[in-house]
Amino acid sequence: MVERIEAIREEALAAITAASEAAELEEIRVRFLGRKADLTAILRGIGELEPAQRGPVGKIGNEVRNAIESLLTERLGALEGGEMDQRLAADAIDITLPGTPPVSPGHLHLLTRTRREIEDVFVGLGYRVMEGPEIEHDYYNFTALNHPPGHPARMLQDTFYVDPGTLSDQVVLYGTGGEELSLPPGPRDVLLRTHTSPMQVRAMEEIEPPIFIVLPGTVYRRDSDATHTPMFNQIEGLAVGEDITLA
Repeated sequence: MVERIEAIREEALAAITAASEAAELEEIRVRFLGRKADLTAILRGIGELEPAQRGPVGKIGNEVRNAIESLLTERLGALEGGEMDQRLAADAIDITLPGTPPVSPGHLHLLTRTRREIEDVFVGLGYRVMEGPEIEHDYYNFTALNHPPGHPARMLQDTFYVDPGTLSDQVVLYGTGGEELSLPPGPRDVLLRTHTSPMQVRAMEEIEPPIFIVLPGTVYRRDSDATHTPMFNQIEGLAVGEDITLA
């Protein structure tokens, strides 16, 4: 019986050493240590042996079982490490190669594209693009543009006025150069601009002629029906200089 156990040891160790994949080791484990394996049957049948044989057979049987389990664990670790190295080598990334451009997550809004196309045309003609505040003073929106006090555009049904009492202390209006506006808000003096024309006045205050500017932006009016919206986009140009014609 001892000779049979030693033969099982030699056969198992040879099979484990020759295994080249983790799946093979699992088959070997079932073959030599499974419920139907010869070594398992021998250990289960120790009680049927002669009393003098039970000790030696049980001792060497357990030694062989432990040796097979130990070698299986060691060989499995070696094979898994080798397989990992192979996968890492196969999946290695050459960081010197040029990267793949990211796929665009979307596209520009139609209004944005249209506005940029118009701006590009004017920039190509030598114009400068300028933007201004959407919360504006009455002076720039109406008075400086020759809208008299009784002009219909100043009426409440046409213009969104901002009640200064509702403005927090943190609300500050700035000019195009970043400076704080000197005119403090007064009763109905602050409004949502009704056109981009206030920037014409601001530009002429700050820039010496010749002036060639284009003024895009969002404007607000009290219009809301099937053909009007209270917020829309506007763009206009201003040219100030000598010998300027529309020809």
